[in-house]
Amino acid sequence: MGGVSLPARKLATIAELLAIPEAQRFHEIINGELVPKAMPSPKHGGAQASLAGIVFRPYNRRPGGRWPGGWWFATEVEVQLEEHEVYRPDVAGWRRERLPELPEETPILVRPDWVCEVLSRSNMRNDLVKKQRTYHRCQVPQTWIVDPMNEVLTVCRWMDDGYLNVLTAERGERVRAEPFDAIAWSVGELFGDDPDDE
Repeated sequence: MGGVSLPARKLATIAELLAIPEAQRFHEIINGELVPKAMPSPKHGGAQASLAGIVFRPYNRRPGGRWPGGWWFATEVEVQLEEHEVYRPDVAGWRRERLPELPEETPILVRPDWVCEVLSRSNMRNDLVKKQRTYHRCQVPQTWIVDPMNEVLTVCRWMDDGYLNVLTAERGERVRAEPFDAIAWSVGELFGDDPDDE
């Protein structure tokens, strides 16, 4: 008795993604599926804005001078990692030595040197499993996961056989988190605490 063959699943393309009007295009292509991105909760949005602020001032500049510099950052921009994997990381960063300037076109085709995903209840599986696998396959050197529900930061470093968890910290702890370890800051800043100006 022969098995029933199912039709091959049609994989979403970048053309289909870009066909969505820009004002409504809050989608990603994950494992070849066009997926709407979760609407951020107030805690999610607050953590994302705080994180961008923490890394932006000291690093989003040319190297040299008072601050470390050497990076470009962008929030919620489309990044094409593979043909059927197009993500909108909550915050992404590129070393200026690899990307002399942020491109104007979308999606960005240069893989980031660092990405941060801020978890929402509805997107945890995508952010913790599916997207992390793609980031690893594409050799994104560092990823951060910010969990506003549990007030935890997880920092991961690319290794051949998977990401190595190099730091897990919670509200109340002060960290130097790679690749931005030139500056110490309080994890609570991600979750509404005032910056400590030490």
